[in-house]
Amino acid sequence: MLIRAGYDIGFATEHPTPLLLMLSVHPSREADLREPQTMVFDPPVPYHQYHDGFGNVCTRVTAPAGGLRVRADFVVADTGLPDLHAPDARQMPVEDLPDEVLVFLLGSRYCETDRLSDMAWALFGDIEPGWARVQAIVDYAHERIRFSYAHARPTRTAFEGNDERIGVCRDFAHLAVTLCRCMNIPARYCTGYLGDIGVPPVDDPMDFSAWFDVYLGGQWYTFDARHNRPRIGRILMARGRDATDVAISTAFGQAILSKFDVTTYELPSD
Repeated sequence: MLIRAGYDIGFATEHPTPLLLMLSVHPSREADLREPQTMVFDPPVPYHQYHDGFGNVCTRVTAPAGGLRVRADFVVADTGLPDLHAPDARQMPVEDLPDEVLVFLLGSRYCETDRLSDMAWALFGDIEPGWARVQAIVDYAHERIRFSYAHARPTRTAFEGNDERIGVCRDFAHLAVTLCRCMNIPARYCTGYLGDIGVPPVDDPMDFSAWFDVYLGGQWYTFDARHNRPRIGRILMARGRDATDVAISTAFGQAILSKFDVTTYELPSD
């Protein structure tokens, strides 16, 4: 299938303000692009891109005084298959994990493994290691947190999300990621596009989505604690330890979000 995706985002600034943007499709999906994901800036400004330590594409640009608008519109090919389901995938002993995976066992800014470890072992310690344990964690996060855009808060951590029991997709992902790490299951936070493909459409405004990957049996598998079901048409933008590593924008000064439109939809087959 073909999916059209893109964004139109604006920043209001009083002074020239450096920005770090993470809005490009992840390199692992670049081969699927059927139209280029060209970033258009208004007013035109110079920018350059680099790959961070997690392999994400980062864009450096300085928003001029008076604001900056950035947009892109592109088409990406997708298999049309739902997230892989592998109930026999086993949890690997920590001593057998690849070196590059170990960072995804550690606590991070939004994932306080030290504060949730005892609870995690009490809840999931008796569940068979591997897929069944991860699914139990996803079920818990899905049921524990109530989705609400009105209660979004950029500073909410996994521990606070578990305590407050409300949040948005990033809060579901942070809680599940943290609980997996507490159980010695490597987990990494992901962000990208996820349209209403293969599911009933919703009336909420389109947004970027957050999910997570776990490392089982020598490979990464996708889980989604907010939706708690395999989904079709994920387009990965970035992944890292938590939302800190994959923020769509980081301003080194005051830059107020003045416009935010995201689109993702399946194109007709003809």
